[in-house]
Amino acid sequence: MLARLLAMLALLGAAAPPAPFAIARPGAAFAFPRDHGAHPEYRTEWWYVTGWIDGPGGTHRGFQVTFFRTATGLAADDPSAFAPRQILFAHAALSDPAVGHLLHGERIAREALGLARASRADADVAIDDWTLRRLPDGRFVTHVAGDGFALDLAFRPTQPVLAQGDHGYSRKGPDPRDASRYYSVPHLAVSGSVTEQGSVTTVTGNAWLDREWSSTYLMPGAVGWDWTGLNFDDGGALMAFRIRGADGGTLWAGGTWRAPDGASTVLGPHDVAFTARHRWRSAGTGAAYPVDPLLRIRLPGGVRTLPLAPLFPDQELDGRAGGSPVYWEGAVTTPGARGYLELTGYAGPLKL
Repeated sequence: MLARLLAMLALLGAAAPPAPFAIARPGAAFAFPRDHGAHPEYRTEWWYVTGWIDGPGGTHRGFQVTFFRTATGLAADDPSAFAPRQILFAHAALSDPAVGHLLHGERIAREALGLARASRADADVAIDDWTLRRLPDGRFVTHVAGDGFALDLAFRPTQPVLAQGDHGYSRKGPDPRDASRYYSVPHLAVSGSVTEQGSVTTVTGNAWLDREWSSTYLMPGAVGWDWTGLNFDDGGALMAFRIRGADGGTLWAGGTWRAPDGASTVLGPHDVAFTARHRWRSAGTGAAYPVDPLLRIRLPGGVRTLPLAPLFPDQELDGRAGGSPVYWEGAVTTPGARGYLELTGYAGPLKL
């Protein structure tokens, strides 16, 4: 079903004339709780939570929960409840070093007939029994379940929203239209339970929420990106990314550093550099990923060098069986911080 729906969406999108989707522009302020909710006037959007969970005996695992919304640009005037105007899909994964590879699951449905929803008023996204929503007390909660695992977690904000780029306008290329509306909530306090192979464990930890929506995310010639979000032990927070071309070179880069005192520094294309130290090659897909890059960021006080070390190498999410992309998304550490690294487009160009 998943493969058929994605194939249908690709074919319909290719046949349809360009839809007048909204373009991310500078100068607009965020309005909460409204901007925690969906923005169906934009082509693509995601609610993306990554983090570390700590269990008994000093065990550590990583996790990610991502809900996507995409507008097809079709059937705007079709009154049918079956019209495929908005498609929702979701990925979730658990990174357990004792397993040595990702446990993951996925869902997809059109926003209709109670199959899926994405509220416009606040964070409240669901596909069947998979959910991510914000409670009246400000916590985000999720339930997802995949092959051999389930996550029932709550995320309590301990810091304010971090607007990325120019007050939430995040450039992704030299053309100012290649941009997104983007904010993060770093240093989320995690609580809840993880079920793995039938065993339920109470856990705590820390997480990072990214909210991003755009109609023109990747510039022409871009094949993917490298991204990281890091929660530092002293309260600092860093998001850094680069957009890659087919030759592996950097087409654009950026990010934001928030210091422990709350002062923010916006990072531009000349302030961020990802350097591969060596590559791990997937036996399943053949893709070669720089899973432990060296990240350099230029701050007002000088250049900071951050070696990113994976929790374990094989954190590739291979969604081919369900018609989804292949990418590497895993828990990483650097001295004084824990976070996540996402590497897309290494198994083939990513289309957004």
